Amino acid sequence: EFEELQKYERETFDKMVQQVKDCGANIVACQWGFDDEANSLLLQHKLPAIRWVGGPELELLAIATNGRIVPRFEDLTSEKLGSAGTIREVSFGTTNENMIIVEHCANSKAVTVFVRGGNKMIVDEAKRSLHDAMCVVRNLIVDNRVVYGGAAAEISCSIAVEKEADQVSTIEQYAMRSFARALDAIPMTLAENSGLPSIETLSFVKSQQIKQGISSLGVDCMDTGINDMKEQFVFDPLISKRQQFLLATQLVKMILKIDDVIVHKSGEQ
Repeated sequence: EFEELQKYERETFDKMVQQVKDCGANIVACQWGFDDEANSLLLQHKLPAIRWVGGPELELLAIATNGRIVPRFEDLTSEKLGSAGTIREVSFGTTNENMIIVEHCANSKAVTVFVRGGNKMIVDEAKRSLHDAMCVVRNLIVDNRVVYGGAAAEISCSIAVEKEADQVSTIEQYAMRSFARALDAIPMTLAENSGLPSIETLSFVKSQQIKQGISSLGVDCMDTGINDMKEQFVFDPLISKRQQFLLATQLVKMILKIDDVIVHKSGEQ
């Protein structure tokens, strides 16, 4: 009975492999694993296979190659096959780790960034930096307008708000001056994080903006002796800067709407 079962299993594997060959496929990517006997049978038929492919990776591979994920061998047809230029395995590192690379796909312009580092913290930091850079590019595609970085935009806005507050005779001028002071906190924090005296740096840059009328003057974080962000090529996307101001303002308005806070005392029910 065991020999009959083994024979039936072999015939079933042969039928599955033949179905794959008949549809025109020359490589197989499988989400689940298969045993060594199936792997040996695939190699005998010169049909390489990739096993234990994750679900999200398999979906991305199907999208990139213009292929369809087929749950049953009976559903295999040549129309559901994807195509790629090269599929290769590379080894890297001192531990000879392996990675399968699929290149020149039919429906993909995506690229893979392979990040390695001495420890997980360095890798995570590199991933965050790449994510921030891609977000900047995305924002520039949505809206290509930019403002000067180095807190130059915040200082210019603070000067404009203070100037407008001088024209207001009602009590609202105090709220406007508080808004201007809140904007000043950004260049002060930037200067402090850069190892510069925060109050002195803010006073100098703000006075220079008022005296020279140049809105591109900001905090010289690189300590190059040049406060002009235009010469340092430091810019921020307008869409992200505007969103920061809107979110900060909405947060303050939400806090100001709170009339009272009820604190639960321990022991009371």
